[in-house]
Amino acid sequence: MRVTQSMLSGNMLHNLNNSYGRMSELQDQLNSGSKINRPSQDPVIAVKSMGYRRDLGKVEQFSRNMNEVNSWLDATDDALSQLEASIHRVHELVVDAANDSKTAKDREAIAQELEQIHNHMKDLGNTEMAGVYIFSGTNTLSPLFDEAGNMNAALPGLDNPVEIEVFEGINLKVNANAHDIFSVIDYAMTQIVETVGHPDSTGEEIGDLLSLINEENNPNSMRSTVLTEHARIGAMQNRAEIMQDRLDLREIMVKTRMRDNESVDYSKAITEMVTHESIHQAALSVGARIIQPTLVDFMR
Repeated sequence: MRVTQSMLSGNMLHNLNNSYGRMSELQDQLNSGSKINRPSQDPVIAVKSMGYRRDLGKVEQFSRNMNEVNSWLDATDDALSQLEASIHRVHELVVDAANDSKTAKDREAIAQELEQIHNHMKDLGNTEMAGVYIFSGTNTLSPLFDEAGNMNAALPGLDNPVEIEVFEGINLKVNANAHDIFSVIDYAMTQIVETVGHPDSTGEEIGDLLSLINEENNPNSMRSTVLTEHARIGAMQNRAEIMQDRLDLREIMVKTRMRDNESVDYSKAITEMVTHESIHQAALSVGARIIQPTLVDFMR
C-alpha cells in the first residue's frame, strides 16, 4: 500500500487530537478533583456514585429521625423523673398524715398539698414536645387529661406505640405506656386525697395507703409502675446511643467509598499529565519533520 503525504498528515492530526483530548480530561480532573464530570465519561463510576449518594441520603434521614427519637426519650425521661419526685413527696406526706398526733385540720392541709401534687401529675401526663403530646400514644394532638382533669382512657391510639425508623428495617418505640402509668397514679392519688382529707379517717387507715405508693411486693404501686417504665425508657436511650454510633460509622463508610469512587488521585493524574505533555511535544516535533515543506513554505 502506498503511503501518501495526506495519510501521514491525517494520522498525525488524529493522534494530536486524541492527545489534546486526553490532556483536557486530565486538566478537568485536576481542576474539579473528580474522576468524571459527565456520566458518559465512565458509566460504572456514575452508577456507583448514584448508589452511594442514595445511601448517604438514607443515613442523613435516619440521623434526623434519631434526633426526633432522642427528643421523645429525653422529654419522657424528664417527665418520669418528675413523677418519681412527686411520688416521693406523696410518701412523705402520707407518712406524716398517718401520725396519730395529727388533727383533722392538719390532715386537711396535707390533703390540699396532695391534691396539688395530683394536679401536677396530671400536668405531666399532658407534657408537650414540639406541639405533640408524648403520653397520648399515636393520638399526639390530643391531651391525656381533659380540662376537668379526667383521664381520657378511651382516647383513640392511646395504647398504640409511636415508632420511628432509625435504620433499614429497624424501628424504635419512643413513647411510654402512659395508660398503665397514669391509670395507676390517678386511682391511687384519688384514694389518697379522699382518705387523708376525710375528717373521720384514722392513722391506721391512712397508713394502709402506703401500699398504693411504695409497696415492693405490689407491682401496681405508683413507684413500681413508674420505675418499671422509667427503666425501659433508659434502656431505649442506651439503644438509641448505639444506633447513633452505628449511623455515624455508616456515614463515614459511605463517604469513604464515595470519595474512593469519585475523587481523582492527584499524584497519578499529575504524573499522567506530565507524561502526556512530553509525548505530545515529541509528537509535534516528529510531525514537523515528517510533513514535507509545501510550495507556500518556499514562497516566504
